[in-house]
Amino acid sequence: MHIICFEDARVHQLVPIIQARPAYAVTCASLRLVDRLKQLVAGPLQGSSLSGSVRSYLTLIQKLDYELESAEQALGGAKWPSDDDGVLIVNARLVPRVALDDVLVTLGGETASCCVVDAEDGSVLIARWTAADLAAKQAEYATDSRQSVVEFLTEQSLSLPKRSAEASAFHWPHDVVAWHMKEMRESIEWRIAHGDYKQTNDGVFVGEGVSVGQYAAINTDDGPILLENNVKVGPFCYLEGPLYAGQGTRVIEHSAIKDGVSLGHTVKIGGEVEASVIEPYTNKQHHGFLGHSYLGSWINLGAGTCNSDLKNTYGTINIEYGETKIATGMQFLGCFIGDYSKSAINTSIFTGKVIGVCSMLYGFVTSNVPSFVNYARLFGQTALLPADVMISTQARMFARRNVTQRECDKQLILDMYAQSEAEREATDQYTL
Repeated sequence: MHIICFEDARVHQLVPIIQARPAYAVTCASLRLVDRLKQLVAGPLQGSSLSGSVRSYLTLIQKLDYELESAEQALGGAKWPSDDDGVLIVNARLVPRVALDDVLVTLGGETASCCVVDAEDGSVLIARWTAADLAAKQAEYATDSRQSVVEFLTEQSLSLPKRSAEASAFHWPHDVVAWHMKEMRESIEWRIAHGDYKQTNDGVFVGEGVSVGQYAAINTDDGPILLENNVKVGPFCYLEGPLYAGQGTRVIEHSAIKDGVSLGHTVKIGGEVEASVIEPYTNKQHHGFLGHSYLGSWINLGAGTCNSDLKNTYGTINIEYGETKIATGMQFLGCFIGDYSKSAINTSIFTGKVIGVCSMLYGFVTSNVPSFVNYARLFGQTALLPADVMISTQARMFARRNVTQRECDKQLILDMYAQSEAEREATDQYTL
């Protein structure tokens, strides 16, 4: 069987957290959909192949960083699935819950074609196509092949018999935080059960080379703590489960990490952090509060940077994505920061704010910030941040972490600049 993980037309609703990565690589509760699919291919669905269909500017990133062929190339010269066991197509916006594994295995074993549809927006979440039904559709595709084969199959999947399944998708960035809080404990318990870790205290599991400084206070009443290889925790820290820290992460002394935090690999974290997802290579190593938020990769928060995750009225939070205003129904909700963005010292980010990629923040952030912008509204200064400046910054950041800057990394900056032009034009206030 061939498995295709595809981005659909609604992926743009997840900006800015998907501008620098495919939707299947968004971390939620320490898990990513791409990793879960690879584990299934290596295990219960062994013998299957896996490819991805992503936005065109991410195709090379997909190949180099996630080791996936594009679906169109993987399907062969005829551009049509020819596997005797058929195809399983999986929406890249699916929440990577532990429970999803059983759903995919069950659908992968179906002998009849079927489809799981999102009850909220009617989009295809998962579709199973048998080889016979694919063959029947091939002639139809040949007569009108303006769409890619993945787009065609996704559209045609809506005509298949519907199945109910325990599968949900991210519709907006705040869904990542909501699902993160729901799934964090089960995700960490799954990791522990399927990994090779040593238990050092009740509910604390560690890999090789982990060190925890003196006078650490540890609370695992609400879930376990998992520290991957070479995680370093400074003295006088408070760690509360469920907590996940990826390989090589450093927790600065006097930190308080609590209420369900997922830290990617090679992260530096300090101050007070709660109920948040932080992707690899991001720094928040100084004092300051971060709560109920999502931070992409290669972000640096200056000393004293804080965000608000609760309104003064204690009411639920509305959030704006471009011109769309969403009632989240969440009482606690922080900020969403795209890759490569930075904050100056003592930056204050108001409740439910969305910051694009490659932007610089100063002072009070009282409104959403587009990508590639110097935001200093408090000082009467808002200006465009050119792509070439960010490419130079990227080179210096990579060198600090002994990461080689590739041509595709530079091109990603240029592509994100072009992709985000419309959001800057919509505000019509950023000039060189």
